[in-house]
Amino acid sequence: MRKKIPTITRPDPAYAASLLPEGEKDPGREEADREETVLMPMSVADEDQAPVPSRPSVPSPQASPETAAEIITAPTASQPRVRRIPATRKIDIRVNALERQEEALIDCGVDPAHVIRAALRRAVKTWQLGPEFVPPSEEQRTRITEWRARTSLAVDANALTSILHAHDPLDVLSKWALIRGQIEPRVWAEIDIILDEIAVRAAAQNRENDTSTT
Repeated sequence: MRKKIPTITRPDPAYAASLLPEGEKDPGREEADREETVLMPMSVADEDQAPVPSRPSVPSPQASPETAAEIITAPTASQPRVRRIPATRKIDIRVNALERQEEALIDCGVDPAHVIRAALRRAVKTWQLGPEFVPPSEEQRTRITEWRARTSLAVDANALTSILHAHDPLDVLSKWALIRGQIEPRVWAEIDIILDEIAVRAAAQNRENDTSTT
């Protein structure tokens, strides 16, 4: 059988004395709480109280449409630069010496045709066609056609077009007739220079030969 718990039907002075009035604190309990607080490690208390800082979210960099277009269209350093070559047009030319140069060409000891071709190469080496028309010279050319130097020469197309519009708008003249006034005087001047160089070298060689024989 279960033991019957006695029911208190009247005030018990001994039990009532063991209870503390409401609002009154137990000195022994407060001292025990202070001791527990002192004995608690500081690191544990700090971890419980200090909030953990959260890392700020950094937005991922995104290029704007304009920037992306510049990156795509910008040329790289490895791409070579394209150099524009001016338009040219080839013209057949026929150059001969002057009549006054015939005797020196015959006496120089070198084939006159070789001298004239060398003079032509020197004359056009640094020459460029100008846009202004120059009339052909009236000096008498030699009639010895075997000496004539013939070749094709690339000239600036824009300069040639300017000459055509000013002096041959119907395009009926030969192109050589339009540019010979700029080239022939340069060739004749180079022929004179070459003949002088040959004469100087021949004189020096003759002096050496005379010195060796004496």
